[in-house]
Amino acid sequence: MDVSDSFGLGNAMRGADQRSEGIFSYVRLEQRVPADHPLRAIRDLVDAALKDLSRDFGRLYARHGRPSIPPERLLRALLLQAFYTVRSERQLMEQLDYNLLFRWFAGLAIDDVVWDATVFCKNRDRLLDGDIAAKFFVTVLNLPQVRGLLSSEHFSVDGTLIEAWASMKSFVPKDGGDPPSGNGQGGSGGRNAERNFHGEKRKNDTHSSTTDPDARLFRKGAGKEAKLCHMGHLMTENRNGLIVDARLTEANGTAERDTALDMIEDNAKPGSTVGGDKNYDTADFVAGCRERGCTPHVSQNNTNRRSAIDGRTTRHPGYRISTIKRKLIEEPFGWIKTVGGLRKTRHCGHALVEWFFVLTAAAYNLVRIPKLLTATGGCPRSRI
Repeated sequence: MDVSDSFGLGNAMRGADQRSEGIFSYVRLEQRVPADHPLRAIRDLVDAALKDLSRDFGRLYARHGRPSIPPERLLRALLLQAFYTVRSERQLMEQLDYNLLFRWFAGLAIDDVVWDATVFCKNRDRLLDGDIAAKFFVTVLNLPQVRGLLSSEHFSVDGTLIEAWASMKSFVPKDGGDPPSGNGQGGSGGRNAERNFHGEKRKNDTHSSTTDPDARLFRKGAGKEAKLCHMGHLMTENRNGLIVDARLTEANGTAERDTALDMIEDNAKPGSTVGGDKNYDTADFVAGCRERGCTPHVSQNNTNRRSAIDGRTTRHPGYRISTIKRKLIEEPFGWIKTVGGLRKTRHCGHALVEWFFVLTAAAYNLVRIPKLLTATGGCPRSRI
């Protein structure tokens, strides 16, 4: 007998590995979530915004019929998908089934049955018809505790490519002509047959994707490969780098500047400054800013050309500040593409891709706002 067990006591301090479950649980779901968990502050903001959207939700549903998934729970669940990089709605439903934190945030009781993934997507599409993502985005920014965090005079604009959910093999002639045939392994045709694109001229004017017709073939720069993609655009304020506008357009050479002017028209009042990278240093964009009463603080592009702005703009201290603050706009792009999962979208069609781009931009703001409020004494201190 082992010396430690000479008195027949065994290992008294060792817990027993026995599986036993009680019939009832006496711990509320609310108690399972730590009081200082980051999602608590975020949920307070989300609930306040959803309360203001109640009338908009009401217009989307008929007076009679079987109750559907509450739109508030739909939006909370979709926000969780962005916060925690859940790659699909089916995996999101799996997480909601056993993850108590997800249940608490979405508003599900511990015994509630989780929705079917197909039913969830069908109900989500109803929110698309009401443009709920854009309304939710604006409502969050209009919350009283958030307005003080925003600058109303200094902004930055930029764009990025969102890779489409479509392969290059789907980019075929619009006239219905047969694309060059390819062979699978061993020379036999297959569902995913090989394609040889050498010598084939493919342009957006003559070709389109059969998977996502709204995607466009576009290259980021000289020497870069061309991809099927959409183009996302953000406008941030320069005080804290929060997103004040998010839009998605087709990818082309002028979309960044054209969309930026539209966002300036809708968000910047006369006398504001607008920062941008060298891509915005064109005569048309600079003139468009000045027509709207704004000062273009764009980075000068003097490579084999003459910049559209001169010393009358660059001599002021505010220009240097704007060029430094402009870099803040890269942070939301990085978060949206990595954490938000939009480096390559999982959806097809311009409307649905834009809906998720705007909602993911709102999710980024919701992650940032509690931190900013904590720093300014606007909310209880959390661990983030």
